[in-house]
Amino acid sequence: MGFIAEAFSKGGFWMWPILVVQIVCWAISLERVYYLYFRASVRAEELVTMLQRTILDGDLAKAIRLAATSNTPLGRIVHHGLLKVKGEADEVQAAMDEAALRELPRVEKRTPYLAMLSNVAMLTGLLGTISGMIVSFGAVANADASEKAAKLAEGISEAMNCTAFGLVTAIPALLFYAILQGKTQTIVDEVNEGSLRVVNFVLANRHKLQNAKDA
Repeated sequence: MGFIAEAFSKGGFWMWPILVVQIVCWAISLERVYYLYFRASVRAEELVTMLQRTILDGDLAKAIRLAATSNTPLGRIVHHGLLKVKGEADEVQAAMDEAALRELPRVEKRTPYLAMLSNVAMLTGLLGTISGMIVSFGAVANADASEKAAKLAEGISEAMNCTAFGLVTAIPALLFYAILQGKTQTIVDEVNEGSLRVVNFVLANRHKLQNAKDA
């Protein structure tokens, strides 16, 4: 930690913007990991299979409870569709489409910022490098011969520390972006496929649900 603190202090002003970017990147990454892997992730095949069995049994109330208790984007989308089974077929599809418009942006949000912030960190590190070199050569030009080596070393140290810190911030951000973007796409695909399978199954077996309700 002492080495990191010393390198940070030698990096000059531009280390602070890079630090802010790093904190934001880690905050986004941890929040997205929690949401995508623990809140939005669902065994889509298992949920769809259970819903299909329940629908075949004609138990609409149980299907609605099953979708609601899953507490996932797919479950909430299906839940809204099942609530409209009493109406027309178009109402079921419309309800699920409306729910999808609310749920999918929650899955996709904030992750793209990681790629942008990674570039910001690298460019800020480059800016700090250029700034350090300018200050370094400016100081050398006006310094005594005995001080030139020390001034040059100080400026180069500032420049290299900014470059290193920018890369240390950018590389994990890019890795998290790739991982989270892949997980996001997987969830979106599962939600689209699962909701389509359920709505088609519901519409094909609405008579069973209607008969069970009337009975």
